[in-house]
Amino acid sequence: MVNNSTAVKPHRSNVTQRKIANRIMLTLCMLASLAAVTVLGLVLFFLVSKGFSSINLNFFTKLPNHVDEKAGGMSQSIYGTLVLLGLASLIGLPLGILGGIYQLEAKGKFAMIVRFFTDVLNGIPSIVIGIFVYAIWVYPEAQRHPGTGYSAYAGGFALGIMMIPTIMRTTEEILRLVPFSMREASLGLGATRWRTMWSVVLPTARGGVITGIMLALARIAGETAPLLFTVLGNEFFVTHKVFGIKVPTLTAPIDALPLRIYNYATAVDPDQQRMAWAGAVVLITLILVLSIAARTATRGKVLEEK
Repeated sequence: MVNNSTAVKPHRSNVTQRKIANRIMLTLCMLASLAAVTVLGLVLFFLVSKGFSSINLNFFTKLPNHVDEKAGGMSQSIYGTLVLLGLASLIGLPLGILGGIYQLEAKGKFAMIVRFFTDVLNGIPSIVIGIFVYAIWVYPEAQRHPGTGYSAYAGGFALGIMMIPTIMRTTEEILRLVPFSMREASLGLGATRWRTMWSVVLPTARGGVITGIMLALARIAGETAPLLFTVLGNEFFVTHKVFGIKVPTLTAPIDALPLRIYNYATAVDPDQQRMAWAGAVVLITLILVLSIAARTATRGKVLEEK
């Protein structure tokens, strides 16, 4: 005859062990998350304490001053960053979204090859992409027309290449979340596959697609290495006339916040070093805004459409 009390004890012991193991792992995960948040908080606190005092109206409206002169700004750097993000978007958005659709819909070896090279491109260091654009764009242009080559177009092209794999993969993954029943309903009404994609699937998944775009922009906003080989940097606006109005040209070297931060951080002038900290605060704020917007502004859009 089996004693019930002795049969229950091993079961209770196993339950207790599982609870203890669960609490230990949960505690470790919480500590790891806390460590990551603490590091981010310390970085932000250090940046703000060093650079916030140098941020004022002149910072956003004035050009850099010479060494030993105060109250300069980074207006040309902020403008250059926005221009480069815009030019990169013109390249990365259409190619990334169309590529993501193709990877979702197409079958066969070629689609597998495209997916493989997309993953490879996503892992290539940014400096390699900068050297590549320098070799195929900047250097040949400088050989044909001395004094040219570095330009906003070259920098935008390099950053656009970096955007493509991120947008492609996020677009593909978010389109997979759209219920297949919606596709079947559209196809059942006589719509073609591409009509279904453009009129049904993409509108349903637009929130996730926008999230991928914002994350790609956040990734390239702080890149410095490819810009060293493509835009060079410039402390002034190079302008030309359009309908009699002076506007900054995009065919000449242009500045960007990461480049200006790099140049000022290695300078010996204390004022320029303080401006580097201020530029870092503005840049990290831009990246945080893009990242937060990507995760909150479009949260749950695909699920709501189901």
